[in-house]
Amino acid sequence: MVLLGQGRHVRRKAPWWRRWFRPLLGSDEGMSTAEYAIGTVAAAALAALLYTVITGDSVVSKLTSLIERALAVTF
Repeated sequence: MVLLGQGRHVRRKAPWWRRWFRPLLGSDEGMSTAEYAIGTVAAAALAALLYTVITGDSVVSKLTSLIERALAVTF
């Protein structure tokens, strides 16, 4: 607000981006629980994907060959 003298105030128009985002930035009530739930589901999905990749035949055989070559080094 801008003071015009004699105690009168004029409300300035909010910038376009604030007017556009206002509906998105409304109440935060209940948002934390939803965000934690989505984050937990995403983490579980990522863990399942990584487990599937790591336990796949090609990855296991590559890791096994890498370890065997490392242990077969002569000094």
